[in-house]
Amino acid sequence: MGEIYAIGIGPGNSELLTLQALNTLSKCTVVIGYKLYLELLGDLLNGKKIIAGTMGQEIERCREALECSLAGEVVGVVSSGDSGVYGMAGLLFELGGKERYKSIEIVVIPGITAALSAAALVGAPFMNDFAVLSLSDLMTDKELIRKRLHAVASCDLPLALYNPRSTKRHELLEEAVAVFKAASGNLPVALVHNAFREQQKIEFVTLDDFPFVRVNMNSIVIFGNTQTVVSGNRFYCRRGYREKYENYH
Repeated sequence: MGEIYAIGIGPGNSELLTLQALNTLSKCTVVIGYKLYLELLGDLLNGKKIIAGTMGQEIERCREALECSLAGEVVGVVSSGDSGVYGMAGLLFELGGKERYKSIEIVVIPGITAALSAAALVGAPFMNDFAVLSLSDLMTDKELIRKRLHAVASCDLPLALYNPRSTKRHELLEEAVAVFKAASGNLPVALVHNAFREQQKIEFVTLDDFPFVRVNMNSIVIFGNTQTVVSGNRFYCRRGYREKYENYH
């Protein structure tokens, strides 16, 4: 039986690559992924066959990974963050369900997600329940994204937004800000650009002064909720300890 490893490499900083991911990469003979993610791995890929692709070629990369596995290669398919969160794991399972690939086992190697990387940099915004949504409408209908935004806002949940704004797509981010403002007022917001990478930048703003033009596809946007506290350069959500325990103070 062949194996393919769907490997989450985290945000790209070598210190945030899990030991399991590192050990799995070391035994792979072929590593496949988006060109930028492969570049982030640097010397870890020395001596391996590298198959790089661009955005929009996900199906082709997964098919090539499956064919390489049939040919006897030990294959790693890398995704940034976690491969099961907007990554390649799900597509591998879809394509791997075909009769031709039934002998191949797909193993998911978890990684630190973009939402959790960004959260760690700003504090603890997800101490209680929270939601994660992508504003990209390439795979999800806009109306469904809008419905989900209203649902999350109505529950007073902190929210991490992936793919918040591109050069051609900006209206859903504008709508998200308006929806959350209507539901809960002028909530605090954390913007994390290029988390744990060279161009890393962190901003603390509010919905009222949201800097739309500074947000791009390398940004994670975190909307706080009514229990979110901003103190200096820390951004955290109260979980309810103060209300539950008499000896809180």
